[in-house]
Order: sequence, then C-alpha cells, then structure tokens
Amino acid sequence: MLAAAASLRAAATALAEAGGDPAVLHAVLVKTASTSRAAYNFLLSRYPPPLSLPLLSRLPFRPTAASLTSALSSLSSSSPSSALPLLRRVLGASPALLADGPLSSLLRSMPPSHAPLVHALAFKLALSSSPYSASCLVTLYSRSGSPTAARRLFDEIPVPDRDPVCYSSVIVGLAQNGQYEESLSVFAGMRSVAVDSTMYALSGALRAAAGLAAMEQTCGIHAHAVVVGLDGNVAVGTALVDAYGKAGVVDDAVKVFEGLGHERNLITWNAVLSVHAQQGDVQAVVETFNRMMELGFAPDGLTFLAILTACSNAGAAPEAEFWLEAMRSKYNVKPALEHYTCVVGAMARVGRLEDAESVARTMPCKPDVAVWRTLLMGCVIHHKADMAKSMGQRLLDINPKDDSTYVMLANVYSAAGRKDEEAEAWIAMRDSGVRKEGGRSWIEVRGKAHVFVANERRHEQLLEIYDKLNELLQEVEKLGYKEADEGSWHHSERLALAYGLISGAVPSGKVLRIVKNLRICAHCHEFFKYASMAIDRVIVVRDVNRYHTIKKGACSCRDYW
Repeated sequence: MLAAAASLRAAATALAEAGGDPAVLHAVLVKTASTSRAAYNFLLSRYPPPLSLPLLSRLPFRPTAASLTSALSSLSSSSPSSALPLLRRVLGASPALLADGPLSSLLRSMPPSHAPLVHALAFKLALSSSPYSASCLVTLYSRSGSPTAARRLFDEIPVPDRDPVCYSSVIVGLAQNGQYEESLSVFAGMRSVAVDSTMYALSGALRAAAGLAAMEQTCGIHAHAVVVGLDGNVAVGTALVDAYGKAGVVDDAVKVFEGLGHERNLITWNAVLSVHAQQGDVQAVVETFNRMMELGFAPDGLTFLAILTACSNAGAAPEAEFWLEAMRSKYNVKPALEHYTCVVGAMARVGRLEDAESVARTMPCKPDVAVWRTLLMGCVIHHKADMAKSMGQRLLDINPKDDSTYVMLANVYSAAGRKDEEAEAWIAMRDSGVRKEGGRSWIEVRGKAHVFVANERRHEQLLEIYDKLNELLQEVEKLGYKEADEGSWHHSERLALAYGLISGAVPSGKVLRIVKNLRICAHCHEFFKYASMAIDRVIVVRDVNRYHTIKKGACSCRDYW
C-alpha cells in the first residue's frame, strides 16, 4: 500500500514537472521500466480514451477493471459519440474487464437514446441491479425521456443496496420528466429508510415541489435541509428560491436568497429575478438586477428573460423595448426568440397589437407557436376578432390539432356577437378530430395534492365539496356576482377552492393556493375575485400563463392573462 502511494506521488510529481503533459510522464515510466499499477493507472486517467485504451494492451502487467476505469475516466459526457465505439472496442478486446466501475464510466457518457441497448448489456453482465451501473442507467433513461423505465429499473435494485446515489438519480430524473408526485414519493421513501440526503436528492425533490407549487412540501423539504446541514448549499438554496417562488411565496424565496450570502452564483440571481418576474414586479426585478451588477456578475440570456418576463406580465411595453435594446447594445447579449416573445406579450397586453405583430414579423428569428398564441390572446382580451382570425390561422397552419386555438377563436367571436363564425370554429374543431384538453386543478392539503376535474365525481368528500361550492355561489351573488355561464359552475378550480375551505387544513386568514394546468377561464377568474371578498381570504391561482394573486376583489394580473 505504501509503495503504491509512493509511486502515485512520484507519478503526480513527474506529471507536474512535465507541465501536465501525460506523454512526458509516459516516457519517464518507460525509461525507468516502472511496473507500478498506481502510476500507470494515474497515466491512463490523464490520457484521452483514444490514447489510453491502446495503452491497456501494452501495460507491463495484466490490466484490471481498475485500469479500464482509469482509462475511461476522462471520457466526457459532452462527447457521447465516442462512448459507443469505445464500448465496442472494449467488448472486442477484453469483455471480462467490464466490471461495475468501467461500465459506469461508459454509461455516464452514453447517448440517452442507447439506454435500452446498454441496459441489455448490463443485464447480460449481471450488473443491471448493481447500485453503480443501475444509477447511471436510471440517469440515462431519464435523459431519454423515459421516466417509467427509470423508475422500474430503480425498483429492481435490492432495497438494502439502494444508496444515496441511487435515490438521487431517480428523484432528479422523475422531477426532470414532470413526474412530480412520484419524485416526492421516492424522496419520502428514502427518508423513511434513513438513507442520507444529498444536495442532488434535495434539489430534485424541490424541483418536484416547485412543479406542483406545493408550499407544504417545500417547507418540509426546507426543514429537512436545515436538519441535515444542506440549507446553505448553493444548489439546494437555489432550488428553494425557485420552489418558494413557484408557490407564489415571494417573501420566503427572497429570505432564502439573502441567507445564501456570498454563496450565491449567477443561477441563484436568475432564480430570484424569475420569482419577481412571475409576479410582474418590474421594480423589484430592476433593483435586484442592479444589485447583481454592482457585485460584478455578468448577466446572461436568462437574466434578461426574467426582466422581460416581468415587463410582459406587467404590460410595461416601453420598458420591454428598452431592455431588449440594452441587452444587445450595452450588455452584448444576443436576444433569442423567447426575449422577443416577451416584448410581443408586453405590447399585446396594453393593446398595441399592430406594434406587437410588427415585432413578430421583423425580428431576426422565425416566430413560433408561442409568439402567435401571445398575439391571439391579446386579440381575445381586446376583442379584435378580425386580427384574431389571422393569428388563429397562423397557429393552425403550424399545428392543426391545437385545441386552444379553436377555443380562443370561438371565444373572441362569441364576445363580438359573431355567432356564425363561433359555430364555424367549433365545427372546424370537431371535423379536425380535435378535443379540448381536460382542465385539472389541484390544491395541497396536509402535504398531499388533491386533484379535481370539472364536474368531479370521484372525491371521497364529494357531497361536502358541492355543498360548500353552492354556499359560496350564494355568497358571491349577494355581492353582485352574476354567473354568465352555468357550464362553469363546477369547473375544477372552483371545486379545489371549495375543498380547501372545508378541509380545515388551510387555517382562516391563510392564503389558499390553487394550480391549474390550463388558463383559468374568464368566468372563474371573475368568480374568484368575488369569492376573495366573500371569504375574506387571499387566493393565489397559478395557471398555465401566470400567477393570479386575488385579494379583496382585485387580481394582480389586472384582468389580462
């Protein structure tokens, strides 16, 4: 052991004296007729794989799995195209060397699309349920967009063998693929068997909580991070900022951000900028940006996306134009499509639809669905039926199966009293075989997300929910609310609100937080404004477009979303 350590120190010294050139170290080892495994493994780790693998066959001793692992350690995930040829080469030369370590090194660099193939190889080598190889395979499946396969593979790992890396890989992978509840379930399972939490597991769980806007889950994970001493970790802290922000709790997000102190990096600054941007708080975004600049951080595209998102959500069109110009002329950051989309949105919000369309037509990048949908939404809000028809056609040219386009066109025609064209929109939708996506809303109660659909029939407290909703309808009618469409009486967001009120888990005076997978309809939006007065509570609704903080009959979106 001491001799190996001495050889390793000598190799490192020789490499340093050679200015980091491994070829010089190689020459020294050959000249001195060295047979040190440690020194040669060190050399193998410094050569790129195309050079290190040929050296394996010329080592002065029989190569081992450790030798192959060293040879593959420099293989980068940024060059996955080289991983498969290397795997073939190893299989052709020394398949017995493919133990857990070398296979894991290869798996980390393999193209995600090859996940099933290398899984089959790992299975053949009896390594598919080994913690090291299985964790890499879980990550590979997750990157390929196959969370079900990733979870199934994780479940095949014997429970006693599941280490922190195994849990972290599946928690992160599920969260990355939108399997938020499942990700949180695995995280809870990890804690129940007392496996140590890592910064990756915590960050992944927080990403899942952010996806659900789950305030209680976020608070619970935050508390756990404090207990295990990872609350000051910049990756965990940044994920906390994002999770609190996605739950609409700006004050807590800022508190975590400030607590990170000198650990904050550009990603952390961008996260807190996005928190303010989601609320359309242009002043807070600009003030935070100025602080960031004073500390010497260089803004990137995401920084300016947050600023422009704030401008778009606030309808601050002149400010959006100013920052679009400033990012390229003053800060030398090239605007991308998403930056122009925000400017289009800011203009459309305040009714500058012709200017918005001009930006869309003249910007240096090709407009996508998001640009034309933003313009169509502006037409719907400002009752521009003729222009809406043109924008709708552009969207349908791109995707004839886009259900939201047909719905928005029908709505704008209905508002304009153009009943024939409204009927045509619905008929065209039917004839194209397009069905409207089902709306779902959820509210978190005691750490669990309760999901509702319109006219819900499955919830265990169904009768109580409908009784509460009917009671609420009577209360808002006393305040002057008139239901324009009886079809919206039992929309999913209203049922979620009623459940939040009867559950008793959201104490009186606390904010009621609801998430919807689609845009909240105008009828429900108006209903919620009256409901906030009837129950004297703040209601936060996060729909597909933005946050709505509804308080005493007014919404932060100012009736544009």
